[in-house]
Amino acid sequence: MSKVGIIMGSKSDLPIMQQAIDVLQSFNIKTEVDIVSAHRTPEKLFDYAKNAHTRGISIIIAGAGGAAHLPGMVASISPLPIIGVPIKSSNSIDGWDSILSILQMPNGVPVATVALNGAKNAGILAAQIIGSSNKDIQNTIIDFKENLKNTVIKTAMNLKKDL
Repeated sequence: MSKVGIIMGSKSDLPIMQQAIDVLQSFNIKTEVDIVSAHRTPEKLFDYAKNAHTRGISIIIAGAGGAAHLPGMVASISPLPIIGVPIKSSNSIDGWDSILSILQMPNGVPVATVALNGAKNAGILAAQIIGSSNKDIQNTIIDFKENLKNTVIKTAMNLKKDL
């Protein structure tokens, strides 16, 4: 079974990153969660990025605020797909610094980037990547999307009744 590594620059990022953890757990995908700071623990970052694939991790979701170098630095070292979650933090410039730091990667170092504070979508994207080679997970994603559709249809019907 595939495992998703979920890392963040500091514990203050956990409330956002918890959304990725929750959605992956709802899809029965194992997670490994850690704090890995690009600026405060660079040796740990290098070790994590270089060796995550040897521990059964198949995708890394990296959340970071402010300068947000974590996803890109991990992507520069790891052979795994990286999904970056820009986080609007207390030292952020309205989140734009995080978004641009993760989004504007140089050629050869791709990072899939979700919306500001979009950890839930990062978890769904990781599940979809795993689902491309795992039919059980793919079927779970199909069911998830069907439920999204049905929720919207039901909400629209209730709205019409209320008007």
